[in-house]
Amino acid sequence: MFRRAFWFTAGAAAGVWATTKVNRQLKKLTPESLAAQAADKAIEAGHRLKDFALDVKSGMSQREDELNDALGLHQDPDLPANVTALPGPRRLRAIEHDQTKNRFLKVTYNRNEDH
Repeated sequence: MFRRAFWFTAGAAAGVWATTKVNRQLKKLTPESLAAQAADKAIEAGHRLKDFALDVKSGMSQREDELNDALGLHQDPDLPANVTALPGPRRLRAIEHDQTKNRFLKVTYNRNEDH
């Protein structure tokens, strides 16, 4: 008699436990629960992305400082903290085209003559 009562109680307990587990899983699969889980994951991903962007920004700033030191571009005290001193403007004579050579070969193009 005690053996039957023991197995009956064990079976009932296992049934309650299994039913509870199944109901929990079903609640996790409802559309509202899935939407909440997706929102939580999106927020978490956003925080990770923000942390990554901040790490990249700090690394860029550090590398820029290293390159400025290596190139001798030191910061001017009159400039704001986020602006570095740059070399002077390029000389225009090295860039300009000598127009005295081609002054007799000036050709104009009229788009109306193509028709």
